[in-house]
Amino acid sequence: MKSCYLFSYHVEPAKDGLHLAYSHDGWTWKPLAGGRSLLEPEIGPERLMRDPHIFRTQDGTFHLVWTIGWAGNGVGYACSTDLVHWSPQRYLPVMEHEPAALNCWAPEIVYDRAGGQYLVFWSTTIPGRFPATDNQSNQGPPKEGKNHRIYYVTTGDFQTFSPTRLLYDPGFNCIDACIVPDGDRYLMFLKDETNKPFVPQKSIKLAVAGRAEGPYGPASGPITGAYWCEGPSAIKIGDRWFVYFDKFRDHAYGAVVSRDLVHWQDVSDRVSFPQGVKHGTALPVPGDVLEALLALG
Repeated sequence: MKSCYLFSYHVEPAKDGLHLAYSHDGWTWKPLAGGRSLLEPEIGPERLMRDPHIFRTQDGTFHLVWTIGWAGNGVGYACSTDLVHWSPQRYLPVMEHEPAALNCWAPEIVYDRAGGQYLVFWSTTIPGRFPATDNQSNQGPPKEGKNHRIYYVTTGDFQTFSPTRLLYDPGFNCIDACIVPDGDRYLMFLKDETNKPFVPQKSIKLAVAGRAEGPYGPASGPITGAYWCEGPSAIKIGDRWFVYFDKFRDHAYGAVVSRDLVHWQDVSDRVSFPQGVKHGTALPVPGDVLEALLALG
């Protein structure tokens, strides 16, 4: 079977765990395993698995990270060679050194070629850390305003991790970063989470760096339309970049495409996803991986 693409996602209320869909063209996504969860969350007081992100390393191992709850100072981690059988789930205490931190949301992984290491990155609010943009969001739960920035750790083996560092401060409240390589540079797609007192943004923007660790340049203007969206996931298929996102107010999934990363076409009316899909990530996989997953029914 030819190679294809997988999409990891959760469905509300995110208590049943990891869901997968597949596509051969990036336009039509079909659920795997009859829409059932392939991994139930076991860690964290809330027992949630939100925003599941899967990264495949060169040795064929799939590494999964996810949001374990609306609050907390860590993220979830597990790995697998076939996406069916998983290692024990682990809690990564990436913000335990910041006791005032409110959350750790939407972790993802990218390989840093220059450093020969992996970055695990996510968004966190630390009250008072960026006072110039405090009180610009009423996003919850909990209901207090949040003021996120993107943080990261590095690792070579997913066993030991560096101290946590700030990865990106674009000058506004931001969440849901997605980083992908593009030749000799890295693209960061992220959500502008500004909600007040200015005109709400709630849009996807793009920043570029020469290294995975940055520094990243200024964020672009919105690449998405006049709707609220979040959870961008970018993948290049052929000569086009697809950026998928959750149109959470519309209870739908959308996408924009571009050949030059400057001019973007909204194709939300042309993409098809399983019902109830929330905040997923896309990745290419070999055909034999899909074949085994299709055998699950």
